[in-house]
Amino acid sequence: MQHIDEAVNFPDAKWEQVIALNLSAAFYLSKYTLPSMQKAGWGRIINVASVHGLVASVNKSAYVAAKHGIVGLSKALALENAKKGITVNAVCPGWVLTPLIEKQINIISEKEKISFDDAAKRLVSEKQPSGDFSKPEDIGEMCVFLVSDNARQVNGAAWAIDGGWTAQ
Repeated sequence: MQHIDEAVNFPDAKWEQVIALNLSAAFYLSKYTLPSMQKAGWGRIINVASVHGLVASVNKSAYVAAKHGIVGLSKALALENAKKGITVNAVCPGWVLTPLIEKQINIISEKEKISFDDAAKRLVSEKQPSGDFSKPEDIGEMCVFLVSDNARQVNGAAWAIDGGWTAQ
């Protein structure tokens, strides 16, 4: 969930909503599941941030703040639980063709009177050098790795799955 507007025009209620859904929810989920993980001496938390947890974009102040918060929360929880058999990491997808992104594509399509496909290509190419959307399967495979025993020493990391967006 996000709202796009300049900070000076950003409705207070929208700010609270974006932060609650995109940051506070992850905090509370972790807060209430960590005790059972600590008791078991093992656990994996994978927070879904966004490329916006690593870099900013114009008119997305609340979303960027929340997603940067997810990366910071992941790091703090990783440190708190590093000796307890628990890892905490964040995945940071770039453009993924979701309903949220489809809304942005439709706006571009209508505004510029171009096809949905042309608007999608334009949007993804603005930021993602690969020129292609990340797929849910790309994110899923990263998560499978992060919950595996092979990732037992991967802790407090933010994994960009962004077609090169953050490499620029």
